[in-house]
Amino acid sequence: MKNSSTPQCPVARGLQSVGDAWSILVLRDAHAGLTRFDQFRKSLGIVPTMLTKRLKALTEDGLLERRLYSEKPPRDEYVLTEAGRDFLPVLMMIGAWAHRHSGGNLARYVDVETGEEVQPIAIDEVTGAKLGTRPIRMNT
Repeated sequence: MKNSSTPQCPVARGLQSVGDAWSILVLRDAHAGLTRFDQFRKSLGIVPTMLTKRLKALTEDGLLERRLYSEKPPRDEYVLTEAGRDFLPVLMMIGAWAHRHSGGNLARYVDVETGEEVQPIAIDEVTGAKLGTRPIRMNT
């Protein structure tokens, strides 16, 4: 995907790595502890060829790391890298947006230690302002 109107747009660049639903759902499942091809396939109901492509792309883009877990037969697992772990807040914000705007009976995220429902919000670290409450612009 090319976006020539804003070549330095961080959203466009991020979407190059995770710009389809399957990639985002693979990362969701990786955050839930899934690591093996068959686990992802079963959870997602995705055809093997598509899953292979998504895992390869996420590995090449540095969000997952492929590790050998069995030599006979050779089998790999896919574990989150630092970049993949850094995607969790994005997943949480997508979920929060869906709760606010999609309705329905959606699952909730719960803090394992406290048992309380997680209520994600995005805050600008510098100003402390909640994102979306102040005007922004992109400097290139």
